Amino acid sequence: MIDHAVPRRQREFATVRHCARRAAGSLGVRPVPLLPDRRGAPQWPEGVVGAMTHCEGYRAAAVARSREVIGVGIDAEPNEPCPAGVLDLISLEREREWVAAHTRAAPGVRWDRLLFSAKESVFKVWYPLTRRELDFEEAHIEIDRENGTFTARLLVPGPTVGGRPLGGFTGHWLCRDNLLITAITLPATTPGHDRPAPAPGATGRGRDADGMPPLTVP
Repeated sequence: MIDHAVPRRQREFATVRHCARRAAGSLGVRPVPLLPDRRGAPQWPEGVVGAMTHCEGYRAAAVARSREVIGVGIDAEPNEPCPAGVLDLISLEREREWVAAHTRAAPGVRWDRLLFSAKESVFKVWYPLTRRELDFEEAHIEIDRENGTFTARLLVPGPTVGGRPLGGFTGHWLCRDNLLITAITLPATTPGHDRPAPAPGATGRGRDADGMPPLTVP
């Protein structure tokens, strides 16, 4: 629990929730406490979806109106290798083979940590829709090195969204300032159309040219 965390973690927890309140405020949502559920996930106000992330030196939140966006997932990690043994726990064999090949070809990006971040973003979209756990090996991630995108194929039955079963997610990734950031936006659709709704709104900078959703960063 956060009450028993070290002071640095408590500060991160408080700051990222400040980001979230600012982001929600940009949508006209009055400030309310973002209490964690039984698993620790934030309980967003009615009509709002969002996600938060924090790591050493970085905190961010992204929010959207639920009538426009069904789910949001963001995650930030240091551009550093995963601790020993972690990759085996969070990946499928074919993902590990991909990581090994790209680590040799492009060592400037810590691909194992990026894979972990992508799976964290997937979970942050999955969990509010299902209220079920999703193990690391239950989603297969394919990362597009050139375009800064990734896809996640669910290996278990997904939730029904818009009358259709959801088979996976697409997202964007970014490596900058020794940080790895991944983000997923699951847009709502206009009835009878497949045109995506607008991206999440948040205070701070607008939507980047690289496709990352707007984040709130103090």
